[in-house]
Amino acid sequence: MPPSQRPFMGATPYQDVAASGVTFRVWAPFAADVFVAGTFNNWSSDNDALFSEGNDYWSVDIPNAQVGNQYLFYLQNPQAPSGWQPWRMDPYARQIIRNGQGTLNGVIAANNEALADVPGYTMPNWNEMVIYEINVRTFVSDSGAAFTDPNGLKTGSFASIAAKLDYLQGLGVNAIELMPLFEFDIPLDAGYNYAYMFAIEHEFGGPDGFRELVHQAHQRGIAVIVDVVYNHLGADADTMWKFDGWSASPEFGGIYFYNDWRRETSWGDRFDYGRGEVRQYIRDNALRWLEQRYADGLRWDSVGSIRNVYDNNNDPGHDLNDGWSICQWINDLIDQRQGWKITIAEDLKDNEWITKSTGAGGTGFGAQWGISFFWELHDAMTAQDDSARDMQAVAFVIGQSYNQNAFQRVIYTESHDGVDATANPPMARVPEMIWPGKADSWFSKKRSTLGAVALFTSPGIPMLFMGQEFLAWGAWNVNYMMDWAHAWQFTGITNLYRDLIHLRRNWFNNTRGLRGQNTNIFKVDNTSKVLAYHRWDQGGAGDDVVVILNFGNQGCTNYFLGLPRPGLWKVRFNSDWSGYDAYFGNWFSYDTTATSGGTDNLPYVANIGIGPYSAIILSQDA
Repeated sequence: MPPSQRPFMGATPYQDVAASGVTFRVWAPFAADVFVAGTFNNWSSDNDALFSEGNDYWSVDIPNAQVGNQYLFYLQNPQAPSGWQPWRMDPYARQIIRNGQGTLNGVIAANNEALADVPGYTMPNWNEMVIYEINVRTFVSDSGAAFTDPNGLKTGSFASIAAKLDYLQGLGVNAIELMPLFEFDIPLDAGYNYAYMFAIEHEFGGPDGFRELVHQAHQRGIAVIVDVVYNHLGADADTMWKFDGWSASPEFGGIYFYNDWRRETSWGDRFDYGRGEVRQYIRDNALRWLEQRYADGLRWDSVGSIRNVYDNNNDPGHDLNDGWSICQWINDLIDQRQGWKITIAEDLKDNEWITKSTGAGGTGFGAQWGISFFWELHDAMTAQDDSARDMQAVAFVIGQSYNQNAFQRVIYTESHDGVDATANPPMARVPEMIWPGKADSWFSKKRSTLGAVALFTSPGIPMLFMGQEFLAWGAWNVNYMMDWAHAWQFTGITNLYRDLIHLRRNWFNNTRGLRGQNTNIFKVDNTSKVLAYHRWDQGGAGDDVVVILNFGNQGCTNYFLGLPRPGLWKVRFNSDWSGYDAYFGNWFSYDTTATSGGTDNLPYVANIGIGPYSAIILSQDA
């Protein structure tokens, strides 16, 4: 019997005029024979053989197999080491189920992995995007979940996130970034130590739950970005280890991994980016999220570990040219096929080549996480003494861009890494870092919200970590559910974030400059700890925006500064407003008129009032 003439890897249902069934295809270059077993043949390990295609791939059409059947591959290799397990999960399995005996089986999944397009939905423009990072398990409880946290709270799911989409839409969020969704073996894992790349974690709701979440998000104009992990495979992912029984030596992992010194990462073995079949495997996964599952973008974890053995910059002796080129290849394909979608690199080196075009020699990512912005704002917010707040350093990262493009940078003051107690060094939420044990103090509220103003008014794509908008504190821990009681306790802080997001997105047609490319930081007062900058797109009334940040414990009255245009400038936002918190001082921050005789290298001058650890945003009516 010949191999299948139908395309695609893994288990692919087919139905045409002549026949229906499932095509099975697997890459196993060192296997002597390959079989597929499942519920469709009573788990016979020698009934349904796959046939060699002559290129290290094996395939067969099985007419009596159908969607919903469970299956595994059974590989034979007389040269395999003692103890090698011949039963193998399909590396392309799109759905996985526990079989009741403590192990997992693949499930034949339908080809259609997304609901119909939402009429009128378009992905937000990158300069209008506000991202909200979510860990599915710990975001919000699903009453039907099978698992609980140590406090007895049910864990989260795609369905429980969908139930919060109206809340996120009201906040102004128009993109959610989901931490890894790959199926993983380890209970209570954050998703980065995954086991099965193509399968969606069944605990979260599997492919059906993800499909529904994407559809509901798109109905609300919210994009869905998926965190993908291509720098390693989880240490417990035994099904891929020595997949077909071969490895260069006992300590190496076989066909999917480097079989030399390049294999090791801090988390598990590194894929062999130089092997065509492995490159295709990763490429197929990236495109599946975007084209079959309708995700709007991908955030690539630890790109530094893909392009360099030791996650270094300027280390040519350990660079992985294969890793660099696979980034280029996949980014080029996405640009050619769905160029409006975004790829985001977590590289954390401020390396402009990560977001340079592939034509210029870069890896071609649309944006990358801005690590310097995080650390300098973090230091400015959490330093105990005002004298330790370096306004020059803050000014530098506010004005920073990659390749003269403001929106090649994702900026944030909290992320899953930045609030994780297990990080090195140990981290916690910003309010907790400001005053440990007193995260609801005036100081914690004031300085964390000051950082929020910097976040939403600086050039870049702003990102929140879940719960940041209602003063979540402590350290984030994948074992514990997020405390939504804070959302009701600190509604004023949530409203502050909402107001900032609305201004960032120019909801009232008087702050368009916050979506623009241009920034002029015109005042850096390290004595008073005041920083002021001008943001604009095209310029003019309704476009020009001036932001003043006071990182000092003393308010200012009749504080003179330059302005770019004459006339009345209105206070659009005052972070010291007592409506945000009863303990805020309601410092008198007033509309002001700019007159000639400028200062700060600007043509006009005005005076303002600003509270301690506060910010104001000024603009003119359009």
